[in-house]
Parts: sequence; structure tokens; C-alpha cells
Amino acid sequence: MLPRTFALVLLLTAPLSAQLSQDIERRITGLIARMTLEEKLGQMSQSTAMQIPISASIKEEIRRGRWGSFLNAGGPADRAEAQRIAMEESRLHIPLVFGRDVIHGFRTVFPIPLGEAASWDPDLIGQATRTAAREATSEGIHWAFAPMLDIARDPRWGRISEGASEDPWLAAAIGTAVVHGFQGNSLAAPDSMAACAKHFAGYGAAEAGRDYNSTWIPESLLREVYLPPFLAAKEAGVASFMTAFNALNGVPSTGNAFLLRKILRDEWKFDGVVVSDYTAIEELIQHGFAADSADAARKALNAGVGMEMVSTDWFDHLPRLLRDGQVDMKTIDEAVRTILRLKFRLGLFDHRPQPVGEAQITAEAKETAKRLAAESIVLLKNGNGLLPLSRSISRVAVIGPLADSAMDQMGAWAMDGRPADVQSSLAALQQKLGPDHVLYVPALKNSRDTDHAGFAAAEDAARRADVVLLFLGEEQILSGEARSRAFLGLPGAQAELVQAVAKAGKPMVGIVFAGRPLTFHDTAAALGSVLYAWHPGTMGGPAIADLLFGDSVPSGKLPITFPRTVGQIPLYYAHLNTGRPPSLTDLGIPLGNPVNPTGYTSKYLDVDFTPEYPFGFGLSYADFAISNLRLSTSRLLPGQRLTVTADIENRSKIAADEVAQFYIHQRTATVSRPVRELRGFQRVHLGPGEKKTVTFSLTPSGLLLEGGPVDVWVAPDSATGVSARLLIDPRR
Repeated sequence: MLPRTFALVLLLTAPLSAQLSQDIERRITGLIARMTLEEKLGQMSQSTAMQIPISASIKEEIRRGRWGSFLNAGGPADRAEAQRIAMEESRLHIPLVFGRDVIHGFRTVFPIPLGEAASWDPDLIGQATRTAAREATSEGIHWAFAPMLDIARDPRWGRISEGASEDPWLAAAIGTAVVHGFQGNSLAAPDSMAACAKHFAGYGAAEAGRDYNSTWIPESLLREVYLPPFLAAKEAGVASFMTAFNALNGVPSTGNAFLLRKILRDEWKFDGVVVSDYTAIEELIQHGFAADSADAARKALNAGVGMEMVSTDWFDHLPRLLRDGQVDMKTIDEAVRTILRLKFRLGLFDHRPQPVGEAQITAEAKETAKRLAAESIVLLKNGNGLLPLSRSISRVAVIGPLADSAMDQMGAWAMDGRPADVQSSLAALQQKLGPDHVLYVPALKNSRDTDHAGFAAAEDAARRADVVLLFLGEEQILSGEARSRAFLGLPGAQAELVQAVAKAGKPMVGIVFAGRPLTFHDTAAALGSVLYAWHPGTMGGPAIADLLFGDSVPSGKLPITFPRTVGQIPLYYAHLNTGRPPSLTDLGIPLGNPVNPTGYTSKYLDVDFTPEYPFGFGLSYADFAISNLRLSTSRLLPGQRLTVTADIENRSKIAADEVAQFYIHQRTATVSRPVRELRGFQRVHLGPGEKKTVTFSLTPSGLLLEGGPVDVWVAPDSATGVSARLLIDPRR
């Protein structure tokens, strides 16, 4: 069942008027009729060959119409000159489109996408993306290769850092916000850019968590879990799709007509650009799907790809394949039409303003980055109310190399971020408390360092301080593309460092930088409090300092399940039950035997089957209570809408945000349903002692309309909450 409604209603990109669309299509038809085959193949080609400064050979190729697009190319002045040549000196005056990996910010770097998802705040994520669009377009960038909408449930996969969630509902809401953030109210606006939904499809299910690896996904699971975020992006007006590197059920996505033609074009009626991933057409050979480059060119084109990124198989081989009748001109023209359509929609034919210089970080951008970083950070533990810390603390020990590492704070895919713009945690703490009140000892050279030489200085600093702040986790280089890990513990000697510093007997707070869920049970047990900060971006330092000292309150919620150990993977909240489901008492070695099968349930003998931290989990300094769950009906008929309300109360003396989450479980169905499925969420701000009512609705499209009971929850996470039951009556 594809979710089609969200708790958040976002402004849709304004559609082109029918008259304007018809005019564009007429102009495109006229251009295609005048184009040579070489010019058509040029439009279908994207290159990384344009560097700084732009070379004479590239200028000449632009004049000939050799390239329709450049990726990660040149600086603002180079892009402006290349566009001038294309518009004024090429035969048909067709503009170029410049793409770039604008993933979680441009000059202003926001938290990594998985961190942004932990905010459960699509509005704010949309604001951050709008900021990135303004900055990127000011430098002549038209096309962002985001959002990544791959559902991933294996934290070994490095690119999980670039995703939005393990859950299709949350990912769809965030993906919709990102699309609107990039594209604004009109793609033709000078500060709007085309978004790209990637990677289509199933990339996040890579076997063994190894990047680029094969995926095996039954069609029912594909349509219920992996495709809904992409459909939401399409319905939000996303301008382009990117194919995935992986093979899906034995057929590489870049040559997969089932995905690209049957679903994307025929079922969803998508009329935008489909671009291959980087050299993905040529890689069809390595997949064993294509015999050679010519075969790869033929299969990718016929499957529905419209633009080739970096490799040149199309330009090299399609002329001969066309002569031999292995491809037809209609298919080529179809691809060219989508590319020209994008350029018209972007206003490039109407002399869109050229870049005038480098993007600058504004005060507003910094504030958005700080707020999003603060909302993204998740409080996982707060023993004895250790946090927030008192400003009267005399001295704080700041330990760990990640406390003052600008690169690691920015995270992976921060191509245009500058370390000089980053306010590190150390700098922010020194500013907040005064340099004399902060003792800094890196202790390790980086997160992977195994040398204990710095431990003595760290222990000494801990003894002289009132509280210890340990900055732990993984460097940005350990997450992202091609950064899969078989072990998810703290790298290097960090766990030993925590145990050494604990000898000082001082309260310890762990701040974890990471691009994925890590397994650090023993370390967390030694720490009084744990803040999971992901890689929080340009303003992560001030956000962390404010959270530590109570100037802001943690409100982040996990967008992904945290396993206790790698052996539990894959582990996710929306799993199916079994015929022998475990219970919370099913721990340890079972006492039964095959004759008397006590304890023969779906669990482990050597570790709890439950996660370390469940999906949706996150603590606060405030104390929230959810109560008084009400249903608009206890018997739901076909066509009826179910309304669910509940009260949320802040029982503390501080104002704070809570994220109310709405889950369902259809207890019986022709096909078994997950034990819980997210169907909505709301971020609620509550003053001290304040109570508010949250309302969720469920339409028939959110359920399988079969008779039987359905459990609903309004909850602070996927493992708890208040519940009620209704009955679906299938009678009409």
C-alpha cells in the first residue's frame, strides 16, 4: 500500500500553466527537428571534464554541442563563461545545465541527512534546503543530486548517512520537504534548482551492507517499503530521478525497464530526466548484464535512462546501434525531450541570471543551521539528570579529537563547506564558559588512533575538572559512499579511553559524532549521559554547547533502529511477527527441549533480541506524558476516515518540544502486516505544565481494507505509547 497522505502538508511546486507547457513542448519539438544526431547525443551526455580554468578544448566542445550538462565543474566564472558560449556560440544556442552534489548544504553545511531526519521536522529541513538552493544557485548551479530516498536498515552500509530513515513514511515526508526546498514555488526562479530523487531503486538493501552490492527485494516489499518515498517525491514535482548502482533481483537498475519504464514512466507518468549514476552505464559490463560498452549503451537507453553521467558509451556507440536498428530515433528523441524540458522549466533558455561570485553565509543561514543541528541531536541517556550542566561549573574537561575537528563536524558530502566557517564544539564551549574554564586534551590523533600515549593527560584533565565531556565516534571519512564497516563499535582506542578517564571518578558526558548507528553498549554504561550528534554541520558546536548547558532542550528522535550488536542486523521496528514471537521475558538459554519446547521462540541465546535504542526514541530534559487516546469510531467502514486524538502534557518546569508519533498494526490480513507502521507524526512545543491535544487521521488508503482488528498508538517512540483498538468492517 503506497502512503499518499502525510501529517505535514507542504506547499506544492506551482505547476506550469497548460498554455506555457504547450508552448514549451512546441519549442522542444522544433529544436529536436533541427538537431543532428551528434547534438542529440551531446544533450544526453554529462561530463566532469570542465575544470578551473575552463580549457580551450572544452570551450570548443561546448560550441559543437558535445555536452548537455556538466557535473561538479569549474567555479562560478567558469560556469558563466561556459554558459555564454553555449547560448551565444553554439549552433542551436541550447544552454548547459550544471549539476553538483548539494547533499546537506552548500557553503552553509547542515547536519548529514540521517541527522536531519532525527529532527522529525520537515518544515525546518525544507528551510535548510532552501538555504542550500539559494547559495548553490548564486554560483550557477542548477541541479542538486538529492534527496537520497533509499530505505536502509543495515547500518554497516556507509551511505545510510545520506538517507532519510529506515521508515518509508518518515522518508517520504522528508523527501517531499527537500524537493520543495530545492525547487521552491517555481523551478524558473533564480534561487531554485532541480532536485533529483536517488537512487532508483532498492540501493539501501545492499547485501551484507556492502556498497554497490546486489539487492533482492520481492515486488510486494519493493512497493510497500522502498518505492513510497520516490513516489512522494514524484508527486511533489521532483525534476529528475537517478538510477541506482545496484542490481535489483538480478537486473541492474540502470538497465531495468521494469523500474524505469513500467513503474516510473507508465504507472507514475513521470516526465522528467532520468540520469544514470556515475559511470553506471559502463558498469553494466561488470554486472555481467552487458557484453561490452555497445551492449551497455543499448540496454541502458532501451530501459529508459535519459542522460549518461561521465562515461561515454552513448556518444561512442549509439550512432552504429541506430544504423543497425538496435535502438531507434524515437527513443533517443524521447530522452532529449526530457532534458530540454528540464532546461526550459529551469528558465535556462530565458537567460537565467549568471553567477556573480562565491556564495556567502548569512546570519539567517547560521541560525537555521544551529537550530537544525540542535533538533537533530538525540539524547540517548541522562543518568541521574546529569544534563543540563550548571553554568556554575568551575572547570570542564573536553577530551577527544572530534571536539575540535571542523572536517569531521561537517561530515561526508560537504563539498562546498569550508572548515574556516565551522564553529567547533571546543570553540563554542570556550566562548560560552571562557577559555580558562575549559581543559582540552585530544588524547588521540583521530577516531581510529590506537595509541594510548595521550591517556595520561586525559586522565589528569579529568581529575582537575568538575565534569568530563568526551567527544567520541567516527570521523567523516568512515561514513558515506564506499565506506561500509563490518564492525560498528567505536573505532580505535576510544572505548579504552573512556575506561581510562572513568578512573578519575568524575561525571562523564559522551557526545557521539557518527554517520550511522554505532554499537557502544559498554561505553554508554560508563557514561552518565549520551548525546548522539551525528555529523552536525557548520553550527554543530554552538548547538551542542547550548544543549549541554540547557540553553536549548534535546528533542531529536532516532530515525533508525540502533542494534545492540552487529549480529542483530538487519534490525528494524516494522518487522513481521513470527509463529513463535519472543516476549520480553525470553532472554538467555531456553530451558526446554524438542519434547517440551519451552523458550523455542524467535530470539538469540547470547544477546537480547530487542534493539539498544528503538526507532523514534529520544529523551528530553522535560517530562512528557501521553494520555486520553480517543478514536472517532471503534468500527471503521470502507470510505470512512479515522480520527485519532491524544493529550500530551509537559509535567516539568521547562519548555520543550516532543514528537508525537502515530503507529498502526493491522492484526489480521491476507498478507501479514508489520507489528507497527508509522502513519503520522507531529512536533509539539509545550510550555511548563502545558497540555495540548494532537490529532491524526487515517484514510482507507493507509490500510488494507480487510475485516479485522487494528491497533493504534500515539507514542514517544516505536516501542511504547498509549494504544486503542478498532475493528475494520469490510461491509459496504
